[in-house]
This record gives sequence, structure tokens and C-alpha cells, in this order.
Amino acid sequence: MGNPKQKWTAEEEEALRAGVAKYGKGNWKLIQRDPELSPFLFARSNIDLKDKWRNLSGGPGGHGSREKSRASKPKPSSDGSQGAVVVKQTALPKPLVDDSSKSFAPNRYNEMIIEAISALKEPNGSDNRAIVGYIEQRQEVPQSFKKQLCSRLKRLVAIEKLEKVQNRYKIRKDETFGMKTTSPKQKGTKLKQLQNAGHTTCDAVEEASMTAAYLIAEAENKSFVAAEAVKEAERVSKMAEDADSLLQLAKEIFETCSQGEIVLVA
Repeated sequence: MGNPKQKWTAEEEEALRAGVAKYGKGNWKLIQRDPELSPFLFARSNIDLKDKWRNLSGGPGGHGSREKSRASKPKPSSDGSQGAVVVKQTALPKPLVDDSSKSFAPNRYNEMIIEAISALKEPNGSDNRAIVGYIEQRQEVPQSFKKQLCSRLKRLVAIEKLEKVQNRYKIRKDETFGMKTTSPKQKGTKLKQLQNAGHTTCDAVEEASMTAAYLIAEAENKSFVAAEAVKEAERVSKMAEDADSLLQLAKEIFETCSQGEIVLVA
């Protein structure tokens, strides 16, 4: 037997509704790949999305869609004649649609929560009741919003958008609507870093120039040594030529003497 399917959560249903509203019915792969919806639907397959949408929309195979109108069978009258047929037809029930269909995309909830905490400006943070009250005064939210608020707040704390202090929530000092703000201290630190970087650049240029001068001097020294080596090679070559001439002369003298002739050397 396969693993039993997990029950759909309210967040998954909201993500599915938002995806159908954005991409249309049947585009399940696009809905799953949506960066805003995939964190909620990554554990569901295309067939799961299709079946769940069919159940939510009350389509064929959904809950409440198989009820058929029933007609009462005519009963024969006591005198043997068949009376008028009375047909009782019940109207098909309307599909049950949760009020969460009016909900926003998942990220819209996060923006509403951050906006509420920022507007309340409570020094110790805002609790769940204050956040819900602020949002309900300005937005029409589904009844399930209160149940989802805790999970939304936990998610925002996990991604370091909010910080929790004794069951109260407030925006992190370095976060304002998802954007980091630079404090004066950080600005001063950055200025010092830029100044230090300037000094470092000057020092690097000076060091590079000294290194270049040293390399040039070393190259000139090697060039001088190479020139001296060439001169020495030429001198040795001339000495070799002189030695070869003397050797040739000695061979000629030896051959003359071997023939009994007298050689006079001046």
C-alpha cells in the first residue's frame, strides 16, 4: 500500500486558488514553478493540484456535485386508476466556497503584517490581537486569517524580517518592508573603510613603483653581465684561433724534421 496522502492545509488551498487566478485552470506546472507559490505546493503533484481544484470548485467528481434530483414515484389510487404524477425536484446545492477565496497571494499577507506592525509603532512590539485589529480595520480578510497569523509570524521571524520578544513582534532594526537601512554608525564605518581603502591603494601604488624600479635595475645589471660575457666569449674564441694556428705550425715543423731536414726558427 502507498503512503496515505497528507491533508491539505489552508495555506496550500490559498496558494492553489492564487495560482489558478494568476495562470488559469489546467496550468498546474506553471503554478508549481511560481516562486511565490512553490514554497507551499512543492509537496504536491500536478494530479494533486487538479483533484484538489476539482473538489474546491465543485466540478465533476467534487463534493456536492453528485447529488441528483429525485422524483417521487406515483402511487396508484385506491380505485385502481393512476393519479397525477407529482415530481419533486430539489435544486442542486451550490458548491461550498470558503471565504478564503477572497484571499490575497501568500506574500501579500506578509506585507500586511509588516505594515501593521510598522504603523502601530509599539516600542515593545505588537501582539497578535493588535495586528489582527489593525488589518481588519483596513482590509477585508477571510475568517481563516486569524488561524494563519501565527504561522505567518513564525515564518517572518524565521526569515529574519521580524523579531519576537515575549509574545510580541516588531520589525528588525535592519529591516523595513524587506529593505535594509543603513544606520549613521554603519555610514561612518563605510566612510572609514573607503578612506582606509584609499590609503591602501596609495601604499600599493608606491610599493608597485618601487618593485618596478628594482626590476629595471636588476634587468640593467643582467644586461651588463651579458655584455661582459659576450666580450669574454669573443676573447676566448680569439685565443682558440691562435692556439689552432700554433698547433698547425707545430705539425708542419714536425713533418719537416721527420724527413731529416733542418728547420730554423727565428
